[in-house]
Amino acid sequence: MKALRVGISATTARERMAERRRLDAEKEMVAREANIAAQSSKVAETENQVARSEAELVKTQTEKSDLLSKLRANEIQITELQKHLDELTRTTASPNPGAPSVAELQAQLDEARKQIDAAEEEKALLADKVQPNRVQEPRPEVAIKRRETVFHGSIRGTILAVNRAYNFVVLNLGEHQGVEANAEMLVLRGGTTIGKIRISSVEPATAIGDIVSNSLARGVQVQPGDTVVYAGSNS
Repeated sequence: MKALRVGISATTARERMAERRRLDAEKEMVAREANIAAQSSKVAETENQVARSEAELVKTQTEKSDLLSKLRANEIQITELQKHLDELTRTTASPNPGAPSVAELQAQLDEARKQIDAAEEEKALLADKVQPNRVQEPRPEVAIKRRETVFHGSIRGTILAVNRAYNFVVLNLGEHQGVEANAEMLVLRGGTTIGKIRISSVEPATAIGDIVSNSLARGVQVQPGDTVVYAGSNS
């Protein structure tokens, strides 16, 4: 009986130990399954993030492509407007009989300049959207003002054409050299002042000036090739 009791006790102890091991194995299995589920959730979230990033990238590339198309169209428009402006300038410099009056041509020039300015602003906005991190360049009028500050007292140019019918001249100077509308310039010939002109229209590389008739001596006329400098300049 004693031996039987000892055997039963040993068997019971082994059963308890086996049950404890089974419970520990089940707990470990549950922990592993929970860890696998968490990892699977993280993988799914990562895949969703990748999918969203890819969709955003496609959207961004599409928007950039559209902006580039608009930018190219804008540049073409600016080129056409500039050609039209050049044609108007040449027409103003050499009017033909029956052609529009100077006032009409001037109005067309002003309208073309406004269209070019608007197109340039739109181009700058599109360029900023295409390249948001680029350093913003100074506006044209700011750059012009800086050039005016540097060159205002030493601008010297040449008269390209004279229109005696409408009493104006075309100069080889413009905004790029710092010429300003309504400014007065002296007309020189052989180092001697022969008269004055008043700037009425300014383009990037050319300008139109009205001849101040009472500044000319009797019998003296402004001619192509005469030199112009800003009034008051010693250059």
